[in-house]
Amino acid sequence: MTTPQKSRILVADDHPVVVNGLRMVLDAQPDMQVVAAAADGEQAVAECLSHDVHLAILDISMPRKTGLQAAREITHRRPEVRVLMLSMHDNEQYLFEAIRSGASGYVLKSAVDRDLVHACRAAVRGEPFLYPGAVRSLMREYLERSKSDESLHRVLTPREEEVVKLVAEAHTNDEIADLLFISKKTVGRHRANVLEKLGMRDRVELTRYAIRQGLIQP
Repeated sequence: MTTPQKSRILVADDHPVVVNGLRMVLDAQPDMQVVAAAADGEQAVAECLSHDVHLAILDISMPRKTGLQAAREITHRRPEVRVLMLSMHDNEQYLFEAIRSGASGYVLKSAVDRDLVHACRAAVRGEPFLYPGAVRSLMREYLERSKSDESLHRVLTPREEEVVKLVAEAHTNDEIADLLFISKKTVGRHRANVLEKLGMRDRVELTRYAIRQGLIQP
């Protein structure tokens, strides 16, 4: 989406004082204008559909539809509209749900003065915005998943890894036996053990696994 000259913004929060405060902060910017407001998630969706809106700022906790539910509907029905989630909760579960809902960013209410304007500009440019604690949470999640993948990878013996690599490279059992100087029967046993350990069914799944683990190049 091309960055508009003046970003047209919807603000949704069930507390009028918050809406008014956000409006004051945003309308004070030369490149931003609050054109719509909503007090619940249902109204936020309706306002997004009926107004020319570039960016929706949604509180996570709202009546009728939550901010997360509204975000999912808005990003589905108006994919060109960017969404920022606003929350008082520094909570990993909310953060991950916000990302899954299609939100471009997550802003804490406690840091609105510092982060909101920057987050709005980033979202309109099509860039993500996360506060420092959110970045740490995502990094921790990534590292935990990486460790899990590594643990799975170590389930295989070195010989089984060799077999997986060769299977993924489309070698037959006869060819693998010749290359590894083992019997065809032993190749078959290794292959069956690998499939059982990894919970896979066929060569296609083994090939995808080999690519993910860096055993072969895609």
